[in-house]
Amino acid sequence: MEPTPHLFEQGQVLLIDKPLDWTSFDVVRKLRRLVRTKKVGHAGTLDPLATGLLILCTGKFTKRINDFMAQEKEYTGTIVLGASTPTYDLESEPQPGKDPAGLTPEVVLETIAREFTGEIWQTPPIHSAIKVGGKRVYELARKGKDVKLEARRVVVSEFAITDFRMPVLEFRVVCSTGTYIRSLANDLGAVLGCGGYLSGLRRTRIGEFRADQAMSIAAAEEYIQGKFDALERGEPAGQPSGE
Repeated sequence: MEPTPHLFEQGQVLLIDKPLDWTSFDVVRKLRRLVRTKKVGHAGTLDPLATGLLILCTGKFTKRINDFMAQEKEYTGTIVLGASTPTYDLESEPQPGKDPAGLTPEVVLETIAREFTGEIWQTPPIHSAIKVGGKRVYELARKGKDVKLEARRVVVSEFAITDFRMPVLEFRVVCSTGTYIRSLANDLGAVLGCGGYLSGLRRTRIGEFRADQAMSIAAAEEYIQGKFDALERGEPAGQPSGE
């Protein structure tokens, strides 16, 4: 007789606060070991230099990943004006642009309202996980290959500047799936004529799930081990979340 699937094989949604410098797949790999099943996936990549909400689905709940990925997302972070980088963030070295000292908050806000709010066309960064010809484009870019990506339509519902300390802008963005915040930073700098790059990013919400509901890696490890300990003691492990 086949053993009864444990809680995580049956399916569970885990909200993880992704640490800085971890890739999203680093988190998946860690969780696969912890939940003792290979059937684990995440609902939307976060870059290594980003932190915040990562939705992990285990077991049968991996079928729900696309539903989570399609939901609206919210981010906070910082943009630095007056320089740009090949990766649009701090994974590569900033290259000086034009001094943005003459820019006023009014000019920046008007530019955002005119060019970067609502339905817009956006070209993803060439240093991204998008596949072209079966290869990740960041792998091609690192080899010096000429990569051309098509612009895509995305929706930016809100793009608010929450603090203006030139050359640093603190922001909050609410957007559709497929939106690259790095591209928003780079494109804003280009339209302003001074250059810009993303210097910090945190995903705070996916649909109704919020980052303040998420567990650290250490807390997730403790939670998961507690479930297996209860199972070994013959205690009910509880129902899978997300039902």
